Amino acid sequence: MITVDNKLPPEHLATAPLAYENEHFLEAPEGRQVRILAEYSEPLARFRRERIQDTVVFFGSARFRALDVAKAELQLLANTGATQPAPDEEQPASATEVASGNTSQLKLRRAEAAVEMARYYEDARKLAHLVSSWACALGGPRHRFVITSGGGPGIMEAANRGAFEANCKTIGLNIALPFEQEPNRYITPELNFQFHYFFMRKYWFAYLAKALVVFPGGFGTFDEMFELLTLAQTKKMDKKMTVVIYGSSYWNSIINMQALVDKGAIAPEDLNLFQFADTPEQAFAILKAGLQEHIQPRVKDEPAAPPTTPAPTAQDLLGPDINKDTA
Repeated sequence: MITVDNKLPPEHLATAPLAYENEHFLEAPEGRQVRILAEYSEPLARFRRERIQDTVVFFGSARFRALDVAKAELQLLANTGATQPAPDEEQPASATEVASGNTSQLKLRRAEAAVEMARYYEDARKLAHLVSSWACALGGPRHRFVITSGGGPGIMEAANRGAFEANCKTIGLNIALPFEQEPNRYITPELNFQFHYFFMRKYWFAYLAKALVVFPGGFGTFDEMFELLTLAQTKKMDKKMTVVIYGSSYWNSIINMQALVDKGAIAPEDLNLFQFADTPEQAFAILKAGLQEHIQPRVKDEPAAPPTTPAPTAQDLLGPDINKDTA
């Protein structure tokens, strides 16, 4: 006979959570590979559902809250992607402060930069509108050259806004950060993403992109631009990507690309990986010429435009062959 030292079983044992509903496991180090896979599979499913074939990616500064100048002063954000403004002493000087002379040199420099960044915001907005209007008129079963940004404020908002105002789909690939931030309101809701891992977010920037437009920005913009240029330089992408660097005066004052060639750090032909543009019309002409190489002639009976309804899922297609309650 087996005896137990006065140990009684619990009166009730709760049902264990399913593995994919176990938050403790999913958020632990042991669940990292599941989280990574989810950031690949879930966006893939949504892109297929929304019939997205390829994208045009916009990079640029997120620190300027680009409000309509007629309604409010431009405001500098505390950090890339943040919703909180920077301290008052770091903000651009207002028109009143400039007129009175009662301001610091930093605020004066920021005021001059704010005017410049406001122009870039409007240029990004116009360029995204031009590209989207053209791409949406191409027709075919899937959406082509969909404007994509990092989903935040500043240039990212401008890109999504231009596509939104053209009545086209637009994608936001946001990143979870350790401070308050939120996606801009111009992203197509079904294409609003939030990533934990920077490398998975970068994967989706690169994988679908047929073109890249880089507006003035800081560390994040540098990181994203040079990562994609390196992939193109080392021929790790099985496609030709058109790269436009917007604002030659800004970029030439920040980076001396020719010096990289002169010092032997890059090959002379590496300068052909990108082109500079200074107006939305000039940038659009470059993008259109490059993107047209990816357009195939329309096949017989192909729809003139992508269907307005989402693409069917595997369950929709297979129907009763798969029991949706136990699959």
